[in-house]
Amino acid sequence: MSKQRFSLNRLLNRKEPQTIFKGVRITSSVVWNLFLIFTILGFMLLFFVGGAGAGYFVSLVKDEPIRSYDDMRRDIYDYEEATEIYFANDDYLGDLPSPLERREISLDEISQYVIDAVIATEDEYFFEHQGIVPKALFRAVYQDFSNAAMQTGGSTLTQQLIKNQILTSEVTHDRKAAEILLALRLENFFEKDEILEAYLNVVFFGRNSSGRQIAGIQAAAQGIFGVDAKDLSLPQAAYIAGLPQSPFGYTPFTSSGEVKENLDPGLNRMRTVLNRMLTAELITEQEHREALAYDVRANLIPPTRNSLDDYPYITDEVRRRARDIMATVLMEEDGINIDEIEDEEQKKLLQLRYREEAIRSLHRDGYKIHTTIDREIYDAHQQVIEDYEDSFGSTRQDTVTNEFGEEEERLRLEQPGSVLLENKTGRILSFVGGRDYGLENLNHATQADRPTGSTMKPLLTYALGFEMGVLQPGFITPDIPYSYPNGDAVTNFEGGYMGLMTIREALVRSRNTPAVREAEKIPTDYQREALVNYNLQRFLDEDPHPYPSTPLGTLAMSVEANTAAYTTFANGGEFIESYFIERIENSNGEVIFEHESEPVEVFSPQTSYLVIDIMRDVLRGTGGTATDIPGYLKFSTDWAGKTGTSQGHRDYWFVGTNPNVTLSLWIGYGHNEPLDRDYSRRLKRLWANIANATYDINPDLIAPSSQFESPGGIVRQSICGISGKLPSELCYEAGFVTTDLFNSKYVPTEVDDSLERVNYVRVDDEHYKALETTPLEFTNEGVSIKEEYFDFGDDVDISEFIPEDWDTLIPDEEAPDNGKTPDELASLNASNNSISWDEHHEGDVIGYRVYYSFEAGADFTLVASVKWDEEFSYSGPEGAYHVTAVDVAGRESSPSEPVILGEYIDPVEEAEREEEERRQREEEERRQREEEEATREDDDDDDDNGNGNGNNGNGNGGNGNGNGSGNGNDNGDNEDD
Repeated sequence: MSKQRFSLNRLLNRKEPQTIFKGVRITSSVVWNLFLIFTILGFMLLFFVGGAGAGYFVSLVKDEPIRSYDDMRRDIYDYEEATEIYFANDDYLGDLPSPLERREISLDEISQYVIDAVIATEDEYFFEHQGIVPKALFRAVYQDFSNAAMQTGGSTLTQQLIKNQILTSEVTHDRKAAEILLALRLENFFEKDEILEAYLNVVFFGRNSSGRQIAGIQAAAQGIFGVDAKDLSLPQAAYIAGLPQSPFGYTPFTSSGEVKENLDPGLNRMRTVLNRMLTAELITEQEHREALAYDVRANLIPPTRNSLDDYPYITDEVRRRARDIMATVLMEEDGINIDEIEDEEQKKLLQLRYREEAIRSLHRDGYKIHTTIDREIYDAHQQVIEDYEDSFGSTRQDTVTNEFGEEEERLRLEQPGSVLLENKTGRILSFVGGRDYGLENLNHATQADRPTGSTMKPLLTYALGFEMGVLQPGFITPDIPYSYPNGDAVTNFEGGYMGLMTIREALVRSRNTPAVREAEKIPTDYQREALVNYNLQRFLDEDPHPYPSTPLGTLAMSVEANTAAYTTFANGGEFIESYFIERIENSNGEVIFEHESEPVEVFSPQTSYLVIDIMRDVLRGTGGTATDIPGYLKFSTDWAGKTGTSQGHRDYWFVGTNPNVTLSLWIGYGHNEPLDRDYSRRLKRLWANIANATYDINPDLIAPSSQFESPGGIVRQSICGISGKLPSELCYEAGFVTTDLFNSKYVPTEVDDSLERVNYVRVDDEHYKALETTPLEFTNEGVSIKEEYFDFGDDVDISEFIPEDWDTLIPDEEAPDNGKTPDELASLNASNNSISWDEHHEGDVIGYRVYYSFEAGADFTLVASVKWDEEFSYSGPEGAYHVTAVDVAGRESSPSEPVILGEYIDPVEEAEREEEERRQREEEERRQREEEEATREDDDDDDDNGNGNGNNGNGNGGNGNGNGSGNGNDNGDNEDD
C-alpha cells in the first residue's frame, strides 16, 4: 500500500491538469462504487446479524408462557404485605412479625421527592422508554457472541419489577431475555404510574430500626425515619432511594437494630442520588446544598417495639391459631375436605403442606386478624402478675447443657396460667401466659398441658352421675378406705377418711374416695363421650382416658381447655368452644374467616344447676376448699367454683364461674416440680387480684347482678340421709332427715327401710346393740342401720366412719363381752345428802345398782339403777348405802364398802347406849344416897334424941315412901310435929 500511495503521489505531481482531473473523476467513481458495495455489504451484514440475534432471542424465550393482562396483574401485585393484628373492637395491636415487613401504599401517598429520586437514580428514561433501553438488547447480543461475562445493572424499573415479582434473580441469558420480553408486555398492559407504584411497593430497602428486613417505600419511611412516605423530606427521600442498589451495604441498621458506626456507604450513595437529581434539574442548587447538610444519623428513629416485644403471648397465639385457620381456608379453596380423607398418612402430609402454605400466606398477603382480647383487661392482668412478683414461689436454678454443648445456668420460675372466658360466646377476653416469655417461650394458658386435679370431679363424676340419676346432692356416699382395680389404695389429699357424708359434702370438701367410688357407677363409654363433648379429644388420643383415676384429674390439659369445659355449667349443660380469633380479613377488606360457635349438649340444664349449686358451697359452705376467696374480693356476685391439686402438689388450680364469665388460674413449675408451701393461699389471693383488676375496668362483666337461675325441673326434697329414700318415722326420730335439691326426674318414691329400732349400750365408748342377757334397765332405745345397706366388706368397720352428728345411729353389731364379773367398785363416797362414785375401770360395765339400809342390821334393798349415760350419783334418806357394777352380759359385782348418810342409829349400839345411860343413872342415885346417909350421921352426933327420933321418923318416912304413901305422910306429919 505504501508503494502504491507513493506512486500515486508522484503521478499526481507529474501529470498535467487535464490528466489530473481525469484521474480524479476516475478515482471518485471508484470510491463511490466502493461505498455502494460496502453499504450493501453492511446492510447485508446488519440483516444477517439482526436475523441471527432475533433468532437467538426467540430461542431463549420460546418456553416462556404468554401471560394475559390478568396473569400479569396478579403477579405484579402479588407482593408481600404485613399482616396486622387487632384487639377486640378493631383496636390495632401491631404487625404479625415476619421475615419481611411491607406496607402497601398508593402512588398519590408518596412524596414527589421519592419519585424524582428513584427516577433520577434508577431509570432516568422511565417515562420515555417502552420497558427496555435498546442498548441493553445489543449488549445482551454482544455478550453472547463475545462470550463476555454477564453484566448486572442498567435495567429499567419495569425490568426490575419483572425480576422481583415474576422471574427469579438468577443471571442467565434466557432469564434476561424473558425479562426483556415481559417488560415490553408489561408496558403494553399498564400505565407508567401503575408500574411505578408497584415498583415502590416492591423494592427492598434493607433493615428498619428494629433490625427487621423491610420492603416498600412506606415501610422504609416508617422504619428508618419514623414518618409516612408522603412526608419524606428531600434528603430522607434521597437516602432511601439510594438503598436498593445495595440494601444491606447501605442500610443504617444492624440486624439487632443498632445504628452502624460507619454510615459512609449509605451517605455517599445519598450524595450520588442528589447529584443526579440536580443534573436532571429536579432540584435546585440551594435544595442540593441543604440536603447535603442534613444529619441523617441524628434523624434515624430509635429501635421500635413490635407486637412480639409488647404482646409476645398474644402475637405467638395469633401466629399459631391463624396458621391452622388459614390452612383450612386454603384447603377449602382447593376443594379439599380433610375429614373425608381416610388415609392418615396422606391426611398428615396434606395438613403439613397447607400449614406451610398458610404461614407463607400470613407473611405475604397482608391480612387483618381480629382477636377477642380486650386490651384494657389484658394489660391489667399482666400488671397484676408483675405486681405479684414477690409473692410467687421460690425461683429455682439448675445447670443445663445448651445446643452448643456448653453448660449454663437456667432459672425456673413458678408460672401462672389464667384464662377469662365469656360464657355465652366462648370468647377469650384475656389470659395470662406466664411471667417471662423470653425464659420459656411457652404460653402456660393455652399450650402447656397439666393435670387438673380435683377440678375434674364436677365434670366427670358428679355431673354425669346427676345426669344418669345414680347420684343426687343429698345422697349418702362413704368416704372410707377404697382401692383401685389394681389394688392401689385411693387416698385423700390430707390422708384419713371422714366416713359417711352427702354427695354435696363430698364435692365441697373435695374428697377423693367418694369421687372414684361413685364414678364406677358411670359407664366408661359415657365418661369418654362426655370428655369428647368437652372438646378434650386432643388430650385423649395419646392416653386413652378415662381410667378409674381420671376423676381425680390425672388427665393433662391446657388451662384454656379446662376453663372452657367449666363454662358448660354456666351455659346450662351446653359446651361452647373457646376461641381467640374473631375474624380474618384479606388485604381488600373481605372477610375470609369468621368464628361461628356450635354448642354441644353435654348434659341437661337441671344437672348443670345442681353442680353449680354445690360449687357455690365450695366458696361459702362449711368445709369448702375456697371459702377464703370471697374475703379477698372487692365485690360480690354469684360465684361457683372448684379447687384442684395434682399428685405431689405439683399443680394447683381454681376455676370460678358466674353467670357472665369463667375465670381460671393455675400455678406450677414448667419442669413438673412440687410447689412451695402455702401455694393454696397464694393462688387464691392471685385469682382474686385478677378478678379485682377486671372489676376495676368492667364491673358489669365480672360482677353481674343476676344469679344462676333454676331452669325448672329442680325440687327441694326431704330424704332420709341414710338411704336417699323418702323419710320414714324412724328416720325422723333418728334425726337423719336431710333436705337438698333434686332433679325432679329422680326424686325418690320409696320410703326408707334401712333403719330398725334396737336397744343399745355403750362399751368402751362405742355404741352397740344390747345382748339378750343385757339388763334392759341399762339400755337405751335407738335406731340402727340394717347391715345390707352398708356392706363395705370384711375389712371395713362402718362404725369407725359414722359422722359425729349421727350420734343416735347404732351399728348393727352386738356389744362385746369380756367374759368376767366386774370388780368391786372402790370409789364410793358420801357428801351431804348424796353418794357418788367414779366410772368403773372395766369398759363393758354399762350401769350401777344402788342399795339402801335404813338401820343397822336391816337388809339392803335396791333403790336405784344408774346407766352409763347418767351421772354416777344418788341422793336419798339417811341410812347406809352400797353400790354394785353391772356389765353388758348382766353380771353384777360384789357390793362396795357401805357409806352412811345422816344420823344413822344402829339397834345394838342404841341398846348399849341405853344400858350405859341406865347404869349411869343408877350410879348417880347410889352416890346421892351415900351422900344423904353421910349427912344424917353427922346430924345424929350433933342433936338430941328428939332429933334422933326425928331422924328415925325421917327414916321411917323414907320407908313410908318406899312402902306406901299413907305411912309416909303420917310419918311426915309426925316429923313436922
